[in-house]
Amino acid sequence: MWTYFEPVHAVTYFHPRARAAYEAVGLRGYWRGYFAGRTAPLGAAEAPPVIAAFFSFAPPMVSRALPAIWQLAAPQEALRARLTGAVQALAELTYELPEGHLAEAADLLERAASAAQTAGRVLGAANAALPVGEYPLARLWQAATTLRELRGDGHIAALVAAGLDPVETLAWRVAVDMSAQSLLGRGWSEEQWRAARERLTRRGWLAGDGTPTEAGRAGFQAIEDATDRAAGHPWRALGPDDTGRLRDLLEPMARACHGVIPPDSPIGLPALAA
Repeated sequence: MWTYFEPVHAVTYFHPRARAAYEAVGLRGYWRGYFAGRTAPLGAAEAPPVIAAFFSFAPPMVSRALPAIWQLAAPQEALRARLTGAVQALAELTYELPEGHLAEAADLLERAASAAQTAGRVLGAANAALPVGEYPLARLWQAATTLRELRGDGHIAALVAAGLDPVETLAWRVAVDMSAQSLLGRGWSEEQWRAARERLTRRGWLAGDGTPTEAGRAGFQAIEDATDRAAGHPWRALGPDDTGRLRDLLEPMARACHGVIPPDSPIGLPALAA
């Protein structure tokens, strides 16, 4: 289900209308909008809790953005901008779908999000507590965002439990299935990347030539499995029939949204099956 609702959320990072909405409230530059939009559900947070919650960004990069961005736009302004931009993007991408299709998808996705367990999941809980939108696309995007942040919180918990630090996690993904270029923008130095690769080699996850080992693949698959288990409750609550129906409703939206998500994006989102 993540592969179906994540593209709906991700328009906030890649669609020009989302970028324009942030710029309209004074958040010029990609990273200002990114940090303001994702952090705003927490209020006017400073850098330390965001470094912890976002996990994969180098602390100096986060500290350059926070709390300075709140001088440009208050959290409530950032929240309005991110929802406005996301809804405008989705409206452009889903204009051929009937209103009833969008409303039914929003109803089911909201049911799933409202059933999610938020204990220990800070970003997910903060998004779940936001007011529900009035229109189907606003409701749809907010529910998708809540579910993706809940899943992300669980994924970070699984990474921490497995003893992987942020830059080790990124270095592993580069070794397996992502380009270094897509992740270099997260602020880590070349020395930190090199040291992370060395730690993964000593751990037995990477071979001497930097390729993944079977032990590494098995270890990371265990993390992915733990992430899926932690994210499963909304779908068990929704039930197999309604989950299947929601998947069918989301599919054309997800395909449309993939059109604005770069193939080499740092989300690591796989393409939907043909």
